[in-house]
Amino acid sequence: MSEFDNAIPTAFDPFAEANAEDSGAGTKDYVHVRVQQRNGRKSLTTVQGLKKDYSYNKILKDLKKEFCCNGTVVQDPELGQ
Repeated sequence: MSEFDNAIPTAFDPFAEANAEDSGAGTKDYVHVRVQQRNGRKSLTTVQGLKKDYSYNKILKDLKKEFCCNGTVVQDPELGQ
């Protein structure tokens, strides 16, 4: 009978306090994607907030191949790359 006691799950309380390291609340790791309409069918897309761990040029290369478009990485003195 003891092997069945281990198989029965304990009750889960969804309103219990979550551990700080378990919850994703309060993280500020946002990636902002903005689309700005130029004229006609042309548009400008900006991506802001990517981590510096990623290679921006490799991401740009894959996006250009996937969406059959052109792109560039802009260096901004305030916002960075």
